[in-house]
Amino acid sequence: MHTIIKAVKRKYESSELKTPEFYVGFNDVVSNDFNTLFRSLPSDRSDKVFAVPGDFHGRLLPPSSVHFAYSSWALQWLTEVPKAAEGLKSPAWSGEEREEVYDAYLSQFERDMESFLKCRDVEMVEGGIMALLIPGVPALWDPQKESLLFRGLNFSDLPLSTWSKRLSESMSRTFNLPYYFPTTEEPRAILQKSNSFIVERMEILNSGASLNVDGHVACLRAVHQNMLTHMFGAETINETFDLLLKKFQASSIYADPSSDRTVMIVAILKHKHKNI
Repeated sequence: MHTIIKAVKRKYESSELKTPEFYVGFNDVVSNDFNTLFRSLPSDRSDKVFAVPGDFHGRLLPPSSVHFAYSSWALQWLTEVPKAAEGLKSPAWSGEEREEVYDAYLSQFERDMESFLKCRDVEMVEGGIMALLIPGVPALWDPQKESLLFRGLNFSDLPLSTWSKRLSESMSRTFNLPYYFPTTEEPRAILQKSNSFIVERMEILNSGASLNVDGHVACLRAVHQNMLTHMFGAETINETFDLLLKKFQASSIYADPSSDRTVMIVAILKHKHKNI
């Protein structure tokens, strides 16, 4: 946000216009530690900040109040695990139901994206700009042959012998995550159907993360620890990620950072009209 505000200020100054005031709203789930967020912000910032506890799939701000919206590494999260993936005897990324589950995850992703766009339609001013950064997979990705969700992080593959006293095998083997990494073409099709936004620009970038094994595990732990703690209990967490580290170390995909096929889908949208 600092970079965005700096660019807008330069634009106003070059046009000899009065620089407007900037208000930045951060949203996250209610359980997020907003105090830590505020303490981490630079003390010399010129913008005013506030927090909005809530899911971005729903309304967050007043009508026609947002000039620039920015979403980074968020829209892959779904509102729920698709019903087709619930009750399976194996995880969503394996088994005979793979095609059915893939279609269900894609449909859920489409519904959630459409809900996101409808909410931002109400909140944004006419002509407002929205930038989306969505992690994805290449267009040639074959969901019928390769893992649908984690693309390698399959909790059901982890040794369960040491877990036996803590959780049942059936729990771990039917645990599915509520997110979906789209191919590069899937968000494009959804965005082009929107009646509220025009796709001004869309690019596909390599992730450029180049993380080693330790880095991958650290990132996954930061994102998933609370979710796994809630599901399986705090006593399983250290062991889970120790086992995951060993699995990644034995994987040619994660051992070589250059083999990372994840891409970043960048979309710049312009709001067509007010819809109050």
